[in-house]
Amino acid sequence: MTKRLIVIRHAKAVPGTPALRDFDRTLNKRGQRSAEAIGAWLARMGYLPDLILCSSAQRTRETAQSLGLDVPVRHEDALYEASPDRIMSLVQGAQGATVAVIGHNPGIGGFAADLLDAAPPHGRFFDYPTCATLVADFDADDWPDVSFGTGRFVNFITPRELIGD
Repeated sequence: MTKRLIVIRHAKAVPGTPALRDFDRTLNKRGQRSAEAIGAWLARMGYLPDLILCSSAQRTRETAQSLGLDVPVRHEDALYEASPDRIMSLVQGAQGATVAVIGHNPGIGGFAADLLDAAPPHGRFFDYPTCATLVADFDADDWPDVSFGTGRFVNFITPRELIGD
């Protein structure tokens, strides 16, 4: 059996200010367009998750909403500033054949890199820009069987490839 994981960094957000907690930053207009484009790409490619695990920070919540997918979203406080190991523990408790995770760098980019059995052929993969999206497959019957270094690269894209600057 195959499990599919979609790893998304939140879309571009407004800059932080002394009056605005990092957790409360919202998407800017470019971020909203980027998330919409990624959602349309996921739907067009048939990469539809059964569940989205989403950091509870405002910019990740807005990213999930802007994807425009009719999918259950589970907001997880533990995904905010999560390490790759913490993200993996949440994924291993998921349900469904395909799960998406929306989080923050550096954790989400490190998580994506640690997942794969080989680096993908994409120049932006290791800096994992905003709204970058990885699709990876695992030979696993259940999510607890998924582990680092066993994911097969399926696809990777950045919003810039879909909508430009």
